[in-house]
Amino acid sequence: MMRIQGNILTPTGFVRGVIGFGADGRIRHLTGDPIDEQQVRESKAPCIIPGFVDLHVHGGGGYDIMEGGDALQRVCQLHVRHGTTALLATTMTAPDHDLQMAFGAMRASRSEPGIRSAHVLGVHLEGPFINHEKLGAQPDFTRVVKTQELMRLHEVFPIRLITLAPEVPGNMELIDSLCAAGFRVQIGHTLGTYEEGLKALSKGASGFTHLFNAMTALHHRAPGMVGVALAHAQYAEIIPDLIHVHPGAIRVALRSIPGLFCVTDSTAAAGMPDGQYRLGRHTVTKCLGGVRLDDGTLAGSTLTMDQAFRNLVLELGLPLSDASRRVSTHAADYIGIADRGRLAIGGWGDVVVLDQDLQLVDVYAEGKSLAN
Repeated sequence: MMRIQGNILTPTGFVRGVIGFGADGRIRHLTGDPIDEQQVRESKAPCIIPGFVDLHVHGGGGYDIMEGGDALQRVCQLHVRHGTTALLATTMTAPDHDLQMAFGAMRASRSEPGIRSAHVLGVHLEGPFINHEKLGAQPDFTRVVKTQELMRLHEVFPIRLITLAPEVPGNMELIDSLCAAGFRVQIGHTLGTYEEGLKALSKGASGFTHLFNAMTALHHRAPGMVGVALAHAQYAEIIPDLIHVHPGAIRVALRSIPGLFCVTDSTAAAGMPDGQYRLGRHTVTKCLGGVRLDDGTLAGSTLTMDQAFRNLVLELGLPLSDASRRVSTHAADYIGIADRGRLAIGGWGDVVVLDQDLQLVDVYAEGKSLAN
């Protein structure tokens, strides 16, 4: 049995002890004595937390999910090196042909699982069911939800999460049936009103895509989609690269949304030097830590989840346990995954090992170490 000693974050708090993985990659041993977070921060022993769960990943390592081929494998190999042990491959707004090609490539890559890579939980379909007037960095191939198209894609590779704009005629009426079919529905890339957002939630929508970005802002007489999220949401995703959202706005969201969780919205530029990269049908430029279109529009990020975790702790002052929930547990809970995003007997051996400076020492993906 593979064992690691250190300060281990369990669902009930930190313990100083040992965690062990069976040959099947699951946690079979976890014991230790309780230790408080101040002692963890002062200890020279490794800090052991759940592997990160990222529900919004477009690319990384120079590869974009939409390009097909072995892009998904390459993306998963880049992100696991930064502690992400499970993710949703996220598509762009694109013609049906492009989506079919990307989904087919994802299905083929699943049949040849990569060694030491993040586990793919399914697809986050970020487009094309969004508002063409709130594209952000999405190409303009928007359309109303088409159930036949959606189910055809789902049969090729499982869709777990769908972003849509509820105000687009025809979309609102399909939310309840999408939820009944087992999809999670998020509100995003939207010009919808507070009232439309509230109606979407009542029909079963349950989250918000990259909160604050590409949605109607909060105004005291027109609260918009941001207002709906802050007033009513249990879950929402946010990009904590400190470029997409000001730290003050992140603090507001943390106080308002119990299950606020972090995503990278990472592009092919993640883990790569400055230069030009692909994002769906767009060419984007990485420079000064960000990724933008030619007109300056933010176009995803270069963020990795280990840096997201450090930003939460070192820049925003969150306790280690709360920051860990924001990069692991809440996302897993949101899509109904009980055996990832937490360290407990029987769960997958997805583990991040950190030093005192919160730098990665090792990552275990389903019990396998990247260092060995």
